[in-house]
Amino acid sequence: MRHLFAAASLAALTIAAPACAAPTLHQFGGLAMSPTGDRLATIENDLTSDSPTAPHARILIRSATSGAILSAIDPCAKCSYSGLAFSRDGRLAFLARDGAETRLMTAPVRGATATLATINGIAQEPRWSPDGSRIALLATVGARKEAGATQAGVRQVGEIGEQNDEQRIALVPASGGAPAFVSPADRYVYEYDWLPDASGFVVTSAPGNGDNNWWVATLDRVDLAGGRVTRLANPSTQLNFPRVSPDGRTVAFIGGLMSDFGSVGGDIYTVPIGGGPPRNITPGARQTFTSLDWGRSGLVASSLAGAAMQIVPVDLARGAGAPLWSSPITITAGRARFARSDDGARFAAVSQDFEHGPEILGGPVSQLRPVTRVNGDFGALTRARSVTWRRAGEDVQGWLLTPTSPAASKAPLVVNVHGGPSAAHTPNFVWQGTNAALLRAGYYLFLPNPRGSYGQGEAFTRANIRDFGGGDLDDILAGIDAAEKVAPIDDNRLGLIGHSYGGFMAMWSNTRTNRFKAIVAGAGLSNWISYYGTNGIDQWMIPFFGRSAYDDPDAYWKVSAIRTIKQAKTPTFIYVGERDIEVPPTQSIEYWHALQAMSVPTSLVIYPDEGHGIRSPEHNADLKARTLAWFGRYLGGSTR
Repeated sequence: MRHLFAAASLAALTIAAPACAAPTLHQFGGLAMSPTGDRLATIENDLTSDSPTAPHARILIRSATSGAILSAIDPCAKCSYSGLAFSRDGRLAFLARDGAETRLMTAPVRGATATLATINGIAQEPRWSPDGSRIALLATVGARKEAGATQAGVRQVGEIGEQNDEQRIALVPASGGAPAFVSPADRYVYEYDWLPDASGFVVTSAPGNGDNNWWVATLDRVDLAGGRVTRLANPSTQLNFPRVSPDGRTVAFIGGLMSDFGSVGGDIYTVPIGGGPPRNITPGARQTFTSLDWGRSGLVASSLAGAAMQIVPVDLARGAGAPLWSSPITITAGRARFARSDDGARFAAVSQDFEHGPEILGGPVSQLRPVTRVNGDFGALTRARSVTWRRAGEDVQGWLLTPTSPAASKAPLVVNVHGGPSAAHTPNFVWQGTNAALLRAGYYLFLPNPRGSYGQGEAFTRANIRDFGGGDLDDILAGIDAAEKVAPIDDNRLGLIGHSYGGFMAMWSNTRTNRFKAIVAGAGLSNWISYYGTNGIDQWMIPFFGRSAYDDPDAYWKVSAIRTIKQAKTPTFIYVGERDIEVPPTQSIEYWHALQAMSVPTSLVIYPDEGHGIRSPEHNADLKARTLAWFGRYLGGSTR
């Protein structure tokens, strides 16, 4: 752990060293590997625990074998960087954003960086054309909000629904010049991949509102000449990671029941480049595929299988093969969860788990090892173990986090339900925020992955369709029993916390069980009928409920906590962002009002200008303090 100590003496006076300063953790982001596999590019900084400000980051070029820093790129002291992408001859493209302006820049193997184009708005995902003569990127000129439904929404004033941000593919010559938009203005492009002959792109796209229509996005081809859009497939599931084969004949993508763009999970499908019905090449897999990379050395995927993240080869005829690498850690990179050289001989990823901070792994895929050791002296706050249990014929998995210095007697437990529901708790280093504060205060933490989660295959993810708060809640309660068998947990001091889908589960559980003694509900859904008509992403519910709330209101009312609110007894702290379009604050107000009417202890905080996630460090510090105080009051734990 990095500490800063100070001591001074003046004459006979000795001043004792102050307490340990807030520790810092080195961060790695956007990892990319050069085609030859000899260099890595990352966006790095040192973040102070619970810091009220985000430090400036710079781009570092590292040796892929030793991790040594070869050079630093930082042309803009006020900018944030993103979108690292190498060309086949080793040039690096990246984005530098300063407020409402985004610059596309390049750094040659040798020489100074250069600005190729400026976007009056936001941009992401720069990618070189196969011949290196052009760079494509996704650009939103004059963006009214950050891209993505979880970001703070535009204030709903004036005539509603008449303006939508347009994310389009733009092309910039490698020598620089004005961006030329390729995809049409009436389609929002979510993801894309170059065709090998550089004649166009395969994209996932939808007309109209980009926040709402991802759930009905289609797989399309966009021609470079004229921007003509051709439908390749209209899958019945959500889709992510469109990737074109090197021979240009086939498109692969991940399709499945997904509840948020960017939270990727499902099976692997293929479609001929000329279009046709998607073919599932991994049916019945007991794992969830989370990213794809299709290079000259073949198609490779990352997956989540129970507690383990894996890298697996994929054959178009036989599906996924045996894992090339597997470990109970979390890996991330820029374009996929891993990066690799053109010949497939070397891989790289940023790794972390609950007990170990981020480091870069590199090497042959079967022999990935740390090539950096910058966070090795950062002490762990927890000891983590994977817990598995059986319920209703299904294997269910979760994580139990124990304080490094647990109390001698039985301790309180806080259950944290992930968002989604199509998502999963995976190992991430615990060092700041609410989880760290709870562990320091002596709480055990339980992070279950009930049905509806990733990690056990697509059938498991689909198991809570039209059953929110049913089998998934039973899985969680059974998981608590399993945790209590392996740890000294006081069943009379159980707390529950969740955000988004987890917030719904927190609100709903209050009306279904009295087992929890304190609840914290973030951005939760209390009334699915009123929610349907007021949120900005109503398309997401159709895959989970089958029909709209207007066609099948009973299905929505059945799982509304407001319907059974008279059964709620547990003290509940509620919080939400003012400009949350995924789960508007009216859902929290409605629940808070109902608890007040039922004389249940409750508190509601609406954080100004926040979207679906609480991002401001100041607001996060306030949320952490309130959460710790709430559990301390009702579970008898520490509030330190």
